[in-house]
Amino acid sequence: MTVTLGPTPTAVAAVPLATDPSTPARPRRSRPLPGLLVAGAYLVLLVVAAVLPALLAPGDPLAADPRAALAAPDPAHWFGTDQLGRDVWTRVVHGAGHSLTIGLAATGIAVTGGVLLGLLAGLAHRFADETLSRSFDALSAFPLLLLALLFITVTGPGTASLVVAIGIATLPHHARVVRGQTLLVRRAGYVEQAVSFGLSRPRLVWRHVLPNVLGPVPVLAVIGLGEAVLAAAGLSFLGLGPQPPSPEWGAMLSEGRNYLQVAWWMTVLPGAAVTATVVALTVVGRHWQTRFDGRRP
Repeated sequence: MTVTLGPTPTAVAAVPLATDPSTPARPRRSRPLPGLLVAGAYLVLLVVAAVLPALLAPGDPLAADPRAALAAPDPAHWFGTDQLGRDVWTRVVHGAGHSLTIGLAATGIAVTGGVLLGLLAGLAHRFADETLSRSFDALSAFPLLLLALLFITVTGPGTASLVVAIGIATLPHHARVVRGQTLLVRRAGYVEQAVSFGLSRPRLVWRHVLPNVLGPVPVLAVIGLGEAVLAAAGLSFLGLGPQPPSPEWGAMLSEGRNYLQVAWWMTVLPGAAVTATVVALTVVGRHWQTRFDGRRP
């Protein structure tokens, strides 16, 4: 007879230790992208060139030296000289302030007008909302440069007309985004609760609607700044912006196109500055957009 003294030992599976729910999870750090670092470094250099151009190019961008006309890039003239012997590097550096000023002013007009009209459309009654929305759609159907050209045709060329034209042409995009955000926020529970408490409409908009609507606006402003710089260069190239001898990038492109075969640096290097500025602003703006949308940690 067999007597069983106890249960047969069985293999014990390894059970992972439960983590303490009160212990906060360590956030996963994302390494900055190399392209983002390059874009950020270029924008810092661009700001320095716009604010303190003499720090990078101490010369006079309008000083001419006919004896050095159309000189190729060399240690004395990093970007060569133009048809009047002016240093192209100095003109490109000093032109950063002109181009960024136009872009910032136009973007300021677009953002300010877009926020106001977008809020008005999102908070107004249905008829006013439909009227403003259809107006935004109609203006958005036109290409940016074409809409700006139509405005400049009426007002005449010049820096002020250029700024206002670009600002109006880019305004509908900001207004449509702000309107969509306003429609979402006005239906939120905390807004409806504030209305039930009898909060006045101006105070309601200022304290609850506007702060929650402005989230995507800085992202759009950064991307829109690149579009404004590109549009300003294109319109100045057509002679509708700052006039020579202003060292604005678009005006420099216009001057250099007649010498492209014998002095390529007069056109290629200012064009490279425009391209690098637009690309850098777009890279930074898209990165902020992905962070805002929650697609990156």
